[in-house]
Amino acid sequence: MALARELRAGIAAEVTALRDAGRRPPCLAVVLVGDNPASLSYIKGKRRACARAGIDSREHTLPADSSERAVLDQIDALNRDDGVDGILVQLPLPKGIRATTITEATDPAKDVDGLHTRNAGRLLAGLPGLRPCTPLGILEVLDRHRVPLEGARAVVVGRSTLVGKPVALLLLERHATVTICHSRTRDLAAVCRDADVLIACAGSPLLIRGDWIRPGAAVIDLGVNVVDGQQVGDVDFDEALGIASLITPSRGGVGPLTITMLLRNTLEAYEARCGIGRTA
Repeated sequence: MALARELRAGIAAEVTALRDAGRRPPCLAVVLVGDNPASLSYIKGKRRACARAGIDSREHTLPADSSERAVLDQIDALNRDDGVDGILVQLPLPKGIRATTITEATDPAKDVDGLHTRNAGRLLAGLPGLRPCTPLGILEVLDRHRVPLEGARAVVVGRSTLVGKPVALLLLERHATVTICHSRTRDLAAVCRDADVLIACAGSPLLIRGDWIRPGAAVIDLGVNVVDGQQVGDVDFDEALGIASLITPSRGGVGPLTITMLLRNTLEAYEARCGIGRTA
């Protein structure tokens, strides 16, 4: 995606300026438990993105049969390491290791996923802090396409702590009027038809049909589902074409921006820890 490339180039320029000023580069530590093929692929992409942006990356791989205590010990070591600015634990974790416990053990100042309850609370309170990466990417897409948010009717279909809830709060910060929908929402189609901005993150393949979309609406599809061996989104992309003014595809849509926002969060965590302001 051109937007992701442009933003990553800006991050790389900021890191280069830090190096030229004699400072060490930011550092992201990734913790992987087990050898899930999808997780290994994601980490490879993150490693490549860090290298291109000039950000140091460290990978800490633990066996799939590791205890929760072993993972917590690894997190504690990274919390205490002054050379590490961001910590990311690759999800999903093996059975028996609670993701919430691991997240809560992470230093909030290094929580580049923005999932620690302290960062979530700061988002709710409207205070500065690290935000979840995918919601930040969604806002970048809407801004790039100059989608007006102030006063807009925004509908978020999905209420996960990773995407649905935080993107709703970010939209509220931009003065949109936000409705959060879920599996028990009555007449979901009618609610969607009222949206100027529609965010689909329910994890339900082809849930949103073309006739659910208000003509001219901006539609962001976060769904990644496999049906008959094909990846599809939560929105029927073909039906949405020609109705929505903006529709992101399931593959290659917001995904590249998630890693981009991870890089930005790592840079911001570094600058906050070092007591320096943004260079750009």
